[in-house]
Amino acid sequence: MSTVELPRRFASLVKIEHTVFALPFAYIGALLAVDGIPSAHDLLWITLAMVGARSLAMALNRLVDAEIDARNPRTKGRELPAGRLTTLQVVLFCLASLALFLVAVWQLDPIVRWLWPIPVVGFVVYPYLKRVTWLAHLWLGAVDGLAPVGAWVAIRGDLPWQAWALGGAVAVWVAGFDLFYALFDVEIDRAEGLHSWATRWGERGVFLGARAMHLATVGFLVAAGLGLPVGVLYWLGVGAVAALLAYEHALISPGDLRRLDAAFFTMNGVISVTFFVFVLGDALAS
Repeated sequence: MSTVELPRRFASLVKIEHTVFALPFAYIGALLAVDGIPSAHDLLWITLAMVGARSLAMALNRLVDAEIDARNPRTKGRELPAGRLTTLQVVLFCLASLALFLVAVWQLDPIVRWLWPIPVVGFVVYPYLKRVTWLAHLWLGAVDGLAPVGAWVAIRGDLPWQAWALGGAVAVWVAGFDLFYALFDVEIDRAEGLHSWATRWGERGVFLGARAMHLATVGFLVAAGLGLPVGVLYWLGVGAVAALLAYEHALISPGDLRRLDAAFFTMNGVISVTFFVFVLGDALAS
């Protein structure tokens, strides 16, 4: 195996392109925490902490689910079930990701040296939840919602309610689109005895739940903005998020999931990056 091929396989293992979902919101938390542009030092170590944390979370998920993935036609081509990576290689990758996360944490506000186990526990618990409850989507949302909260406390060392409102927005946004993701595997999940919102409430229940959560996303962003000295670009960003979420929900409907890939993958990446651009513009203008 070439020295280039192995990193590519690890990047595919953790779906590195999906970093676009959470990383922009970590930057948003950092921007809003200081009402401006954080230092290059803080941005660098927040980035590395996010890369380490997300890589650890995804690799753990793949390890725990390797046997289930091998029985699922949609996922049997993933690196572990397909044999392109070994269990030992992925375990070592997890340890390296954890090390990167811890090194980055120790460069930021001292309080996060005490808080780092919280997301790690979240990463470890999540893969097992779908074996016992259809509420696993909410756990995933809560873990991802720690991205802006963690960036905020890593810079300022405090956690006012505005930081939690921002984290809440990310939590219900992620949980909402993860409900859609569950639609890819409804029959397989039922056959495997796994739990999801889709297996419990059906396709229509997924749409009702996702709509409620994405409405709450906008509500949390509004609440955060009302508690912060933000400018007009922030509010335009909230409006853009609302419009993009509405468009996402217009792409699919119960009984018509032909554009599910676009609704899940494309639109949510656009939402994250778009809101970041507006918040960055607001910070530069302040």
